[in-house]
Amino acid sequence: MTESRIRSAALRSKIMSAEEAAALIPDGANVGMSGFTGAGYPKAVPVALAAHIRARHAAGEHFKIGVWTGASTAPELDGALAKADGIELRLPYQSDPACRKRINDGELDYVDIHLSHVAQFVWFGFLGKLDVAVVEVAGVLEDGRLIPSSSVGNNKTWLDQADKIILEVNSWQNPALEGMHDIYYGTDLPPHRRPIPLLTTHDRIGQPYFFCDPEKVIAVVETDSADRNSAFTPPDVSSRAIADNILDFLGHEVKKGRLPQGLLPLQSGVGNVANAVMDGLQHGPFTGLSAFTEVLQDGMLNLIKSGKMEFASATALSLSPEAAEEFNRDLALYRKKVVLRPQEISNHPELIRRLGVIAMNGLIEADIYGNVNSTHVRGTSIMNGIGGSGDFARNAYLSIFMTPSTAKNGAISCIVPMVTHVDHTEHDVQVIVTEQGLADLRGLSPKRRAEAVIARCAHPTYRPALDDYFERALRESPGRHTPHLLTEAFTFLPDWMARHAPAGARRKESVG
Repeated sequence: MTESRIRSAALRSKIMSAEEAAALIPDGANVGMSGFTGAGYPKAVPVALAAHIRARHAAGEHFKIGVWTGASTAPELDGALAKADGIELRLPYQSDPACRKRINDGELDYVDIHLSHVAQFVWFGFLGKLDVAVVEVAGVLEDGRLIPSSSVGNNKTWLDQADKIILEVNSWQNPALEGMHDIYYGTDLPPHRRPIPLLTTHDRIGQPYFFCDPEKVIAVVETDSADRNSAFTPPDVSSRAIADNILDFLGHEVKKGRLPQGLLPLQSGVGNVANAVMDGLQHGPFTGLSAFTEVLQDGMLNLIKSGKMEFASATALSLSPEAAEEFNRDLALYRKKVVLRPQEISNHPELIRRLGVIAMNGLIEADIYGNVNSTHVRGTSIMNGIGGSGDFARNAYLSIFMTPSTAKNGAISCIVPMVTHVDHTEHDVQVIVTEQGLADLRGLSPKRRAEAVIARCAHPTYRPALDDYFERALRESPGRHTPHLLTEAFTFLPDWMARHAPAGARRKESVG
């Protein structure tokens, strides 16, 4: 079965073990690896490379590489290499605990950039030379073209730009994926760029395959390993309330004539709250839906299956084990309704604006004026990264950010006087939603935004303290356009939270 996945005789001659392939990656190399949210990442070579690195370290030798990906990957990639202390630099997005710890301990450099920027930064030469690409594919045709697997990400750029290529041909990936992808090769460099001819979410403007110079392929590794498919938590009371608030808002926009009955193309970030919103749409009044997004999650899959969503454009799958099994079982249906594109297309700002995308993303904290922190805990410790949220937030028809109003069992308010790190400024945030309510910030001055965010989004426990801060800022701030008590605003964590958290929550936090 595996043999039939590699139809090119030239590439069959380069089949070797993962250990042999890993040994071809030199110390100091920049390595572009496939993968986007646990889909389509190389399964064998990174693990073998981590073992190789540990052996080199044990011999007293230096060995670290730069790791570039599409987005987050899996323990077999980020986790294995981080635990082996084998990563010098990581970009553009990660979510692995071992990798995160090394970044926050100052042992690993991390460049957190917009996902739409990565491919063009590589083409522009901003990031240095890409030495090696390690890319998972679902198969190889006789002429050397590659069948993409369950994510596309930056793979086109890796294959084009890398000096050397290692392919993992994964027979676990469904062969029926062939034909689902749309790989666009028309992105020339300035000053020769041309408009991207994508007019609707379901347009196909490219090829279903990657092109690859067989002379650059130095190894082919056969695998039969599943993607990391993480289960989603069923929607809880809070996430359902957030979803209901968003659905009510979208319904209001339809009645006002600002949205069509089928809405506009949807983008949804990764996670349980985002998935709950998609589940809410399943039970809502909207039909004829479409998506122009980064990842296809369970909720969108259910919308497609029920007929409420007509088409979804993404760059990767991000499914639970059950949904992945269903997707593979009914792939003949989903191939007609889903297209996977390079992330330089799925996240392209001009396309997002032209298509009129409704963007819905999560956050860590939002302040009373609408600034959003989606990456840092207490301003200095990275959580995951900005991912594609900035690509969508700044260019969306509607830019929605959503979160429960509190975290850590109520010990922390997610609505604060001033965010400790700014990823999305008030200029890019139109709507903030919690389980408490929804604040529509469009057309509001800073003071009116503060009133709306406190009244509609803050948890009742913290609302009086936020009101008190805002009222004192109105009286004492040097400037009255965006009133702030800067010393207090910058030091409210942990002092401000400690003063205003309920006693029970403080006790839980102190022992947790």
